[in-house]
Amino acid sequence: MADRKNPAASFDSLLLLTGRLNYAWTNTESLLIHLIAGLAKTDKDRAVVIFLTLNTTRARVDLVERLAKLDDTPAAQKARVLEFTQAMMKYASLRNRYSHSIYAFDPESGDARTIMMRIADRKDGLKIGRSDKINLAAITDIETAIADLGQLNRKCWTIIRDFNYPA
Repeated sequence: MADRKNPAASFDSLLLLTGRLNYAWTNTESLLIHLIAGLAKTDKDRAVVIFLTLNTTRARVDLVERLAKLDDTPAAQKARVLEFTQAMMKYASLRNRYSHSIYAFDPESGDARTIMMRIADRKDGLKIGRSDKINLAAITDIETAIADLGQLNRKCWTIIRDFNYPA
C-alpha cells in the first residue's frame, strides 16, 4: 500500500476507489439497456425487463453481441457495438477482483491483499482463494479502469445517439 505509516488510511483509499470502480462499472453496464432496445427494435421499458431478467454481465453482453451480429444490423453499427462490448469486458476481471473478494492484512506490515471468493476447477483439483497484493500498481490499475470506463460510457452514449436508440 502507498502509505506505510498509516495502512488504515491506505485501505480506506482503496475502499473509496473500489466504490468508484463499481459506480463506473454499473453506470456503464446500464447503458446496455439502450443497446438492447435499439438492436432488438423495442422500447426502453421492455429492454429494462430483458436487462434485469439476465442476471449476469456476461449474459447481458452476450445478448447485445448476438443482437448486433444479426444479419439485418448494418456493418458500421455492428462494428461499433462490438468494439464497445469488447472494450467494456476488458475491465470485468478487475472489477470482479475487488468486488467479489475478501481482504486480508499482513499482521506485521498491515499491507492488504485480496482473496478471490471463487473456486476454479482444474483438471485434477480445485484452486481456491487466489490472492493478489494491493500495492501502488493495483491502485494505478483501478484508477486507470475508472477513467477508461468513463470514456467508454461517453463512447456508448455516442453510439446511442448516432443510431437513434431509445434513450
